Amino acid sequence: MPRANDHQPSTHPPTFTTSYVMYETWWPMIISKKTPHHSYFNFLNTSLLFSSLLLMSAPSNYAVVTTAVLRTTKRNWWLRMAAHTLFVLFGQIAATLLGRLYYNKGGKSVWLTALVETIGFPILIPFYLYFTPLKYHQSTDLNTSNQPSISILAAIYIALGALQSVTSILYSVGLFYLPLSTFSLICTTQLAFNAFFAFFLNAQKLTPLIVNSLVLLTISTVLLVLQSKDEENQVGVSRKKYLKLGFACSVVASALYSLGLSLTQLAFQKVLKGETFTMVLNMIIYQSLVASTVTIIALFVSGQWDDLHGDMANFELGKIMYLIIIICIAVSWQIATIGGVGLIFEVSSLFSNVINTLALPIIPILAVIIFREKMNGMKVIATVLAIWGFASYVYQHYLDESDNKNGIEGVDEVSQT
Repeated sequence: MPRANDHQPSTHPPTFTTSYVMYETWWPMIISKKTPHHSYFNFLNTSLLFSSLLLMSAPSNYAVVTTAVLRTTKRNWWLRMAAHTLFVLFGQIAATLLGRLYYNKGGKSVWLTALVETIGFPILIPFYLYFTPLKYHQSTDLNTSNQPSISILAAIYIALGALQSVTSILYSVGLFYLPLSTFSLICTTQLAFNAFFAFFLNAQKLTPLIVNSLVLLTISTVLLVLQSKDEENQVGVSRKKYLKLGFACSVVASALYSLGLSLTQLAFQKVLKGETFTMVLNMIIYQSLVASTVTIIALFVSGQWDDLHGDMANFELGKIMYLIIIICIAVSWQIATIGGVGLIFEVSSLFSNVINTLALPIIPILAVIIFREKMNGMKVIATVLAIWGFASYVYQHYLDESDNKNGIEGVDEVSQT
């Protein structure tokens, strides 16, 4: 028999007055500086608070409240995914088309086009200053010793920034020597390289659909190599140099780009161990700072810094349009960078590369329309195969999402029973 002073659970649910008292107690803590000020955490904390209040006032509404919270969270996740995807597509397509326009109208500096891929990061500083006061402040009960030291963070930013600089330079060389349509189709090999690196670094699975897409993308690239002898060289170099520099630089750049994505995801998972927008901005800004510094040094060492004035003077559209195109390229790449890192943050490097690759089959079509590039039968087949390979990737992600959804629903059914 229980003693008289033992606590006995009430058989009646708490009243709304009790819930209101909890609201008065906890709400000031939520809006104070003692709790996370990051927008995602604010939304999550507020949702969980009001959900708990409703559950206390009416426990029978557990399933309804839980479903509503999950639907709201999922809807916000899809909105963020749509925004990141649009950033990637618009930024990459605009930057690539403007880069081709720069070369077509007389621009010759591959170091400058590589530099503008990363030099636009200062436009992100206002966002950084806005979100820094709102970042997550850890409570005193958390072990701060698990946070990486400044030296480790610096090593990550320097390594990824240097890798990004080399990738940008190789991409610029490939775009300089190759027609835009051919260059974009070759860059679809990013998926194949990313699947390889993600398998070893990020524990991604190689399913039959992914293997199928890799085979299709490989065949697409081989077809481009076989038909390259019939393609006009747009910059007047020999076919040997065209093949050596154009294809080699584009393929190597695709491999390094995919490696950078996998390493970025690995850094978020194993080292940074954080999920805040501030960390994403840190990754973009410091990595771009290092990449820009390395590229500027290469620009001076190569001697092309002295040739920029002549490059601007000989530009067919004039000096003003020269500057406008360069600035727009820089801004476009930063928009694409924001979207790409956001997709890594939300899903994975593999999915981020899938969205990046989505723009690549679109660019050859725009190249034919805008720059009147030739699209022969072999290149059309290569484009179709690239789109087919991309579709296989997308369908595999759809299956993964369906499996995850079914797993969550199964857990919810068990918890309700």
